[in-house]
Amino acid sequence: MRIGLLTEGGYPYVSGGAGLWCDRLVRGLDRHEFDVYAFSRGEAQEDEGWVPLPPQVGRVRTAPLWTAGDDGVVYGRRARRRFTEHYGELAAALCTAADPAAPEADRFATALYGLAELARDEGGLVAALRSETAVRALERACRAPRALRAAREARVPDLLAVAAHLEQALRPLSLDWYEEDGLGAVDLCHATAGGAAALPGLLAHHFFGIPLLVTEYGVRLRTHYLTRPDSSPAVRALLAAFHGRLAAETYRRAAFITPGNAHARRWQERCGADRAKLRTVHPGMDAAPFDEVGESQEDADPHTLVWVGRVEPAKDLVSLLHAFAEIRKEEPGTRLRIIGGPSGAEGADYLGHCRALAAQLFPDEAEGPHSVGANPVSFEEIGGPDLPTVADAYASGAVTVLSSVVEGFPVGLVEAMLCGRATVSTDVGAVVEAIGGTGLVVPPRNPRALAEACVSLLRDPARRARLGAAARARALELFTVEQNVAAFHGLYLETVARTPVRRLRLNDSGDPLPFATPAEARVPGHWTDRTPRAVPVWAADPPVGAATPAPTTEAAR
Repeated sequence: MRIGLLTEGGYPYVSGGAGLWCDRLVRGLDRHEFDVYAFSRGEAQEDEGWVPLPPQVGRVRTAPLWTAGDDGVVYGRRARRRFTEHYGELAAALCTAADPAAPEADRFATALYGLAELARDEGGLVAALRSETAVRALERACRAPRALRAAREARVPDLLAVAAHLEQALRPLSLDWYEEDGLGAVDLCHATAGGAAALPGLLAHHFFGIPLLVTEYGVRLRTHYLTRPDSSPAVRALLAAFHGRLAAETYRRAAFITPGNAHARRWQERCGADRAKLRTVHPGMDAAPFDEVGESQEDADPHTLVWVGRVEPAKDLVSLLHAFAEIRKEEPGTRLRIIGGPSGAEGADYLGHCRALAAQLFPDEAEGPHSVGANPVSFEEIGGPDLPTVADAYASGAVTVLSSVVEGFPVGLVEAMLCGRATVSTDVGAVVEAIGGTGLVVPPRNPRALAEACVSLLRDPARRARLGAAARARALELFTVEQNVAAFHGLYLETVARTPVRRLRLNDSGDPLPFATPAEARVPGHWTDRTPRAVPVWAADPPVGAATPAPTTEAAR
């Protein structure tokens, strides 16, 4: 089977966020061939290069979404008219309220595929999307009688901002990937995210009928709702309409949709995904690096709490530090190890704030007037002599804490489970789904509840051991690479089995093989149904014998 793997900012780039699970998937399915079609996230990512690729990756084609030069395509009068019509329909679909029962419910899809066909016929769409024609079409749609109130309030800067965003979002339409020897040659397209990553899969399905499988560990539409807080209401409304309709079209065309957890699944259902197409596939993790720690609990310090992750405001380390202040009142000898580096400039600032808060809450404690005290909170990073690996970080404490206020699938929490550690977590994202009943869960932004849960585990070693063993057993059952690869292998086979093969077959000399594809394969309908169909009139008449001689008479002689 030949798989077209569609990624955005991930595999095969070294710094790709979703690159690790994609690499494990490709290596685990070595019986299949993979063609990778990847969008890069920035120039720095492209400069870092790719990860080593296994032999089953036959082709890698990349394109930047963060920049696009002028394609130099000059439209004629007919092409300009086609662009104005399709872009105007797209803008009208964004400016009016979505009504599934209305005939114009498919306006967005019709306009999207119309623009894709125009880009394919003319060689590009970038210059047209940047033209004044696009802005004027968007303005007419916003001023139409049925336009939403937020759209009618759009001003010129708002229209320019929306047009610029649409130009960037629709750049995949101008790529040369949609040919018979490109995405038309694969058996299945697997988009590793929604949004831009799934758009080439939609076009491959439109042009060639290639089935599409969409995997979302974090719903892109939800991410969009959480961004652009400083934009005007008109810009937010129009962009939300675009991403919402693109997500709905993606879910409608996909053969299967694989959320990574129940939290993402609920979002997909709210965005229009058919429940019959949904198959939850949890992320797969390599359990081998954690086996030694998970099988032995002797190295764990019974008086140490461990937090592991990327330092950023969403992790809410401030609440953790205030909770630890309450913990020290109940258990004075407890230590807190915060292990992880900052995420970007914002993370660096947040780390500095947390260091200052720790110094304020826990001044150096000295045993006497002539000795120097040590702060019970330490900030460390993995890779040093004390913590060479991630497994060593979890092994350094008896209880692992997660204090986030926003979380998708808690990978760090699963790592702690593989290490056999008891956990205390906030109830966000897919935390409850991941740990089941093998850990303690408290409300987010509640330092007192977090402190009480940690104290209860610190005082009960037997309970810690029971929860840690149950957590490791659950992680090995549900969250390993093996179960992830097996799930996708089954979905690949099921998807392709439902799709008829319509690829042109050639002989050794490169000529088409006659009768290689049955003629009825190109006729719409299901020819295996038992329901009888109407027989044409010409087929119902009795046949006429061509060799029957004409009657003769004596007069004719």
